[in-house]
Amino acid sequence: MISEDMATDFDAAVERHRRELHVHCYRMLGSFDEAEDALQEALLRAWRARSTLVDTSGLRPWLYKIATNVCLDQLRANKRRPTTSEVPWLQPYPDRLLDEIAPPEEEPDAVVVARETIELTYITLIQLLPARQRAVVILRDVLDWSAAETAELLDMSVASANSALQRGRATLRERLPQREPRELDEDERRLLEGFIATHEACDAEGAAALMREDIRITMPPFPDVYEGRDAIAPLLVRAFGPDRGGDWRLLPTRVNRMPAAASYFRRDGESEFRPFKLDVLRVRDGKVAEVTTFDSAFFGRLGLPEVLR
Repeated sequence: MISEDMATDFDAAVERHRRELHVHCYRMLGSFDEAEDALQEALLRAWRARSTLVDTSGLRPWLYKIATNVCLDQLRANKRRPTTSEVPWLQPYPDRLLDEIAPPEEEPDAVVVARETIELTYITLIQLLPARQRAVVILRDVLDWSAAETAELLDMSVASANSALQRGRATLRERLPQREPRELDEDERRLLEGFIATHEACDAEGAAALMREDIRITMPPFPDVYEGRDAIAPLLVRAFGPDRGGDWRLLPTRVNRMPAAASYFRRDGESEFRPFKLDVLRVRDGKVAEVTTFDSAFFGRLGLPEVLR
């Protein structure tokens, strides 16, 4: 029988891994909210099975096995897979939460969230992989598990795990853009500042000048895709034209290790700027190459104010 003290120790040990497990579920599922649901189910399964954990030094891989299986169960139940590179259920992940799992000295095994494994492009493309193949790629290439450890967790042979890894890597290699350094570079900072300034000035021409000719804009969960400056021109007119009905204020932020701008809108005759949208920028060759626009539901998670006056 597990004593109260032992149960308390178990809860404390599990809590240290909560955020990294949530990030793991997020990579598997592509949705912050669904990752939260999966994490809660994983923690519940772990609590119910705590008496089967013989060696507490193996707690972390044991938790990852439970969390991975919960995600696989959820993916099987959903029976959904994007048929294109668009993921309608895609949601952003606040950097301030990612920073919670920077590894302390006493926990050298804690996960460092590398930029190339959390950017929206990576999260989107990995959703294209079959569920078990996706799990293999994440376990091997993100968590740096061995082939044997991965095979054991997924109850498959080492040969099957290696084969799934090769197929998954090939798919990602075909589609992923060149990976960038983890920290924001000068181009990203400059373009984020320009993005904010041109929006607040309602300068459509200036905003377009910051973008590549092949700029791409998506707005999950909506399926619409706008590609090229000509295609986005009506969006700029709607946002910045004389009939826009108000003014913009933007705050810089970061999600998924990418520059982002939180937009607030004040309607004519009102005194407060209210949350409107979140734009996440991908920069390439000194220009904005892609903008992923989310609604304002994520402002609270980003620690942003409810209104600006």
